[in-house]
Amino acid sequence: MNLTGEMLIGQQAVKGSRSPVQAINPATNELLEPAYAGGTQAEVERACELAWNAFDVYRETSLEDRARFLETIADEIEVIGEDLIERAVAESGLPKARIQGERGRTCGQLRLFAKTVRAGEWLDVRIDPAMPDRQPMPRSDLRQRHIALGPVVVFGASNFPLAFSVAGGDTASALAAGCPVIVKAHAAHPGTGELVGRAIQAAVKKCALPEGVFSLMFGSGREVGTALVSDSRVKAAGFTGSRSGGLALWKAAQSRPEPIPFYAEMSSINPVFPLPAALKSRGAEMGKAFVGSLNMGAGQFCTNPGLVIAVKGAELNTFIEAAGEAVKASGAQTMLTPGIFEAYESGVKSFADSGKAQEIARGQKGDGPNQCQTGLFVASAQDFLGNEALQGEVFGSTSLIVECANTAELTQVAEHLEGQLTVTLQMDDADLEAARELLPTLERKAGRILVNGWPTGVEVCDAMVHGGPFPATSDSRTTSVGTAAIFRFLRPVCYQDLPDALLPAAIKQENPLKLRRLVDGARES
Repeated sequence: MNLTGEMLIGQQAVKGSRSPVQAINPATNELLEPAYAGGTQAEVERACELAWNAFDVYRETSLEDRARFLETIADEIEVIGEDLIERAVAESGLPKARIQGERGRTCGQLRLFAKTVRAGEWLDVRIDPAMPDRQPMPRSDLRQRHIALGPVVVFGASNFPLAFSVAGGDTASALAAGCPVIVKAHAAHPGTGELVGRAIQAAVKKCALPEGVFSLMFGSGREVGTALVSDSRVKAAGFTGSRSGGLALWKAAQSRPEPIPFYAEMSSINPVFPLPAALKSRGAEMGKAFVGSLNMGAGQFCTNPGLVIAVKGAELNTFIEAAGEAVKASGAQTMLTPGIFEAYESGVKSFADSGKAQEIARGQKGDGPNQCQTGLFVASAQDFLGNEALQGEVFGSTSLIVECANTAELTQVAEHLEGQLTVTLQMDDADLEAARELLPTLERKAGRILVNGWPTGVEVCDAMVHGGPFPATSDSRTTSVGTAAIFRFLRPVCYQDLPDALLPAAIKQENPLKLRRLVDGARES
């Protein structure tokens, strides 16, 4: 494994000169070599200049060439082999099987976007032919397609060193749209970032694309990220991380002379609503399955079920008892970073110190550093509604059960919730009416509604929505997972009365790309 600690600015490898970041193996607290010195304003300028110079060429690459580029990135990532797995495991503390699965997801979503690009439906071509004889006024020839926004900045996420990082969903969807990408790598896994970054850099060269299509930068703090978002040549950004970090960068994006879209995924508790009939028929089974979801990845998923809301009674007590026993049997797991572990411990302490949440159970303690001990607490609905300390996200495998006096109070709690990525209904047929009454509220609160499943695990496919109202994301109209993510980085352009020789291929009269276009209100076959 040859790691150099360098940034990748276009096709160049560049040593930074600012405060370095250095990965820590969270299972041992060992510092991992090399250190990655941060970029300067000059290097930000160079990356943005290259991206801007590449933009007009890259956004008009053929659908086939762009799709092949995405597939080549996936191929190059796979070529890295075990070195990538070993480094990601060392930098994250995640099990090898998890990282192998995440590599598969990363390459799979690149290839899925290649398929999407080839199909061309994302161009959303609409043609209204000229009607020169229309009375009382003629109609011009009007043709619409979507084009790329411009260079995009992507911020790597801490909890997915591959699938939400250098070549993750934001990068894949932006490149698919025709946008050059500058990645600000996450400080927790810079070595993984360098390996993947070099794979993308190699793919750019193999596909004979302009070098500014991709750059990778490092930096401690927010200096590099803020500088990138503030650069006038950058036209959008994607972010997955904390609410404080997301809001700081969002403000920078909105404070520019030309504000830009900033797509931030920031905070979600992902409430679960076990309804009465389901609790009565399978409360114990649900309690165990809930803890299985809670413990996945030490609770470090943005879809982790951090809240359970139900009507109190004997049926809920059965759920709580089973969940408590499952929590007590839960082994400790290594968290991603010392900072995330400290934040988790602080979040659990806020429950305990509130005086309003009763501890039901704690999992087993770990022997090494940064060990997440599973936790389960319970509070009344009124105490939950009146105490902000109980309402925040605890990033890790601790959850709060909110006991409601009746269905009216349950609805009150649902209405009080912030925006979420997911909400889950556990229900039987006898709960249909209760679910129907809740559904309008849940639709307003979340981007994905599940029935009789668990929110952890996000399928990468056409129909997926991984987004939601604030603070789950900064723009509830979008998704960061699934093929619809491409639309974040596109905008429509209408061409009026242009001669066919000047028209882009997608909207030429003879339809050389063989797209299914909307022509005069009817879809072409």
